[in-house]
Amino acid sequence: MRKAPWKKLAILLLVVLNFGCDQISKGVVRKHVEPNDYIRVIGDQFILTNVENTGAMLGFGRQFSPLLKIALFQMLPILVLVVLLFRILRKNHLNTWSTLAFASVIGGGIGNLVDRIAYGSVTDFFQIKLGLFKTGIFNMADVSVTLGVLLLLSLTLTKEKPVL
Repeated sequence: MRKAPWKKLAILLLVVLNFGCDQISKGVVRKHVEPNDYIRVIGDQFILTNVENTGAMLGFGRQFSPLLKIALFQMLPILVLVVLLFRILRKNHLNTWSTLAFASVIGGGIGNLVDRIAYGSVTDFFQIKLGLFKTGIFNMADVSVTLGVLLLLSLTLTKEKPVL
């Protein structure tokens, strides 16, 4: 039994929406926020800035050699994202929540991957501070990937297993 064409289209649309939201928000920040600005949006709790991250999450790998960065932060993600997209497009019995989660991970992953290839870095611009809780600086792609992974984790802890 093959997946209905409209379901494949819906998956691709979810991926594109995640990617598009990320790229539009980064474009606005690049155009309107000076590098390293510190703009208080909601007091000291929600900060808007503009930081170029040449590593991965929270700057991990920033000191790696250019060749290692290409292998780990470009080639490997391309392989993983293509395999994930291929698998969810072909999987016939993937539930709606699993599909949404994987599409979010893929769309966000593509967003940061495009930045790394096009700019050599990823534009990060949000920071949240709530009492003792303080995030690193992140972007909409990071939000998509994180929410997708958290949804997949919650699905694995319930009976809704997201099997690929």
